[in-house]
Amino acid sequence: MKRIIVGSVVAAAFVLAATLVVAPKSASALPAYSQKEGKACGYCHVNAAGGGPRNAKGKQYEANGHSFK
Repeated sequence: MKRIIVGSVVAAAFVLAATLVVAPKSASALPAYSQKEGKACGYCHVNAAGGGPRNAKGKQYEANGHSFK
């Protein structure tokens, strides 16, 4: 009986750890970048409202350490 309980606990811990590892990470747009650069969110994002996938300018901005310089 103890073996079943221990096995269940180990299995539950494994499922929890796997869930934490593969769970999607939260991404959020930072209006501070928009304010800093004087650009609308849609300048760097596919969605004009900001957030979500970045367009080519947004990818360049990220790759350049969050700077257009």
